[in-house]
Amino acid sequence: MGSVFLSTSLQVLSLLPPSRLRGIRCSKEDLKGQRVAVIGLGISGKAATRLALARGASVLAVDRNEQLIPLEYEPEFAEFANLQTVLGDCDIAQLENADRIVVSPGVPLEEYAISALMKSGRNVMSELDFAAEILPPSVKVLAVSGTNGKSTVTSFAGQMLDHLGIKAFVGGNLGKPLSEAAILCLNSSSVEDTYQAAVVEVSSYQMDIPSKYFSPSVAVILNLTPDHLDRHKSMQNYADIKCNLFSHMKDGKLALLPIGNPYLNKAFSNHANGCHLTWIGDFPGIKIDMEAKVAKLKFPMTDTIAHLQLSDLRAAGAHNYINAAVAAFLVLGLGVGVDYHSINSIVKRLTLLPHRIQVVCTDACGIRWVDDSKATNVESTYTALLSLKDQKSIVLLGGLAKVLNGEDSNGFEKLVELLQHHRAVITFGSSGEMIYRALCDGGLSIPCIKAKNLEDAVKHAKSIAVKGDLILLSPGCASFDEFRNFEHRGQAFQELALSS
Repeated sequence: MGSVFLSTSLQVLSLLPPSRLRGIRCSKEDLKGQRVAVIGLGISGKAATRLALARGASVLAVDRNEQLIPLEYEPEFAEFANLQTVLGDCDIAQLENADRIVVSPGVPLEEYAISALMKSGRNVMSELDFAAEILPPSVKVLAVSGTNGKSTVTSFAGQMLDHLGIKAFVGGNLGKPLSEAAILCLNSSSVEDTYQAAVVEVSSYQMDIPSKYFSPSVAVILNLTPDHLDRHKSMQNYADIKCNLFSHMKDGKLALLPIGNPYLNKAFSNHANGCHLTWIGDFPGIKIDMEAKVAKLKFPMTDTIAHLQLSDLRAAGAHNYINAAVAAFLVLGLGVGVDYHSINSIVKRLTLLPHRIQVVCTDACGIRWVDDSKATNVESTYTALLSLKDQKSIVLLGGLAKVLNGEDSNGFEKLVELLQHHRAVITFGSSGEMIYRALCDGGLSIPCIKAKNLEDAVKHAKSIAVKGDLILLSPGCASFDEFRNFEHRGQAFQELALSS
């Protein structure tokens, strides 16, 4: 009886007025006769360009990189005569004359006078919001943000919906841009042909420009720790930008926050518009018994507590129990006819994305290689070390450390206590020297070796490791000093592991 009441209550939470269930929000070619400028021509920018063209606009495509191939010469854009690419500098007058300016998440607002254009009243929007404008109201949006763990929660939620037979788009900051979903919806002949749900990973860069149309049915900010402060300047500003996620969530929609974060609490109070607030760590929300490996889920407006069994989860680490519980809570709160019995049955089928504490292999010497290249900040590395604290490891730290409130150490001294139980630390990359000093000054007593780059670090690790040890890449840094991104770094590490 309790599960029926819970399912019914969740559906009530997400009910929409009949006027919002009439299908596609915008018709095809709704921008015919308009000029759209797209700034930044990475994956998101190209998707936004395709969407603008599909909506009938002429497009000015702009990017700072003069080495890019103009979009007009790429096969997928060859049929469009109403497309112009500008590489390098762009006359601001061209942007001022655009009806809309769509900004990719990787482009700082200082570029191309975007901030000034916003202040002057120009129609400047993010790629995320440009896509959300034409999503059918019948597509329920589940949004995931936070400093760490958002890709895993997004993936887990997407897997749950897939296993339950619910057609869902999974992307945003993870993989496919939301514009890809918008294009599919735009080209569909009926609501039935589109997605039932969209699971969207949202980064702070995507929320820099306040949205007008992006309105999730359920949304979470998993955590907030120092990151991207070179762009956001302060923790409070970082929190304020994150909480733009909730700006258009009304009518009893579901917001989920970590308990006890003062920055998020303050920021949320400035963005709350009538959504139900729930907590990671308290009721209404999620409480987890780590010893019993059980999550208790309680939703607003119900007395029922659902129990989620986590013991069969194949992903290592206590943090992944939290990730799975959050994903389940969001999927249940989405109001797509899912009950917690169904969720319980598929927890054991969830798999992790690559480069997140991923066991690569056990080599001929009995040494396990683990790729946690996704750990691009100190907090992520701390989480990895916690989850592997009983496994003697050689830990590889390095790359390009992120700004941390102007401090010289960038926070690596926080790792010293956990590192003391391991075999050795090897630092590498452009921040290797700084990390080495921070650890030594922080009292690290195990061997700490400086290497030039990742390949050199792996050579040192192999020379130190003994049978039963683990070689862990959990760098705590961005990868851009040596690699294109964390995936490229992880692939390089895996190739080195497999060739050992």
